[in-house]
Amino acid sequence: MSRQLKLIWDFRGPNAQRTAEHHEIHLKDFLKMNRQTDLITGVEQVNEHHSLAYLVVDESEMTFFRDRLKPHRGQVHTPHA
Repeated sequence: MSRQLKLIWDFRGPNAQRTAEHHEIHLKDFLKMNRQTDLITGVEQVNEHHSLAYLVVDESEMTFFRDRLKPHRGQVHTPHA
């Protein structure tokens, strides 16, 4: 199994949570258009003024998604047990 990476989009400000939730909708739409609906997306609230949307991809596919979706950053994904 290849390593998985979490592509992350950060949103800050009083509407950060709602903006991250809206961004996740766009990520899911992109995945549907590209027949990749089995990938994991989500939203996390870091604090009151910082939320993020994310997409988990296999390392081998990272370039495809990075070049098209322009995430702010990425990290190795470690699923919770």
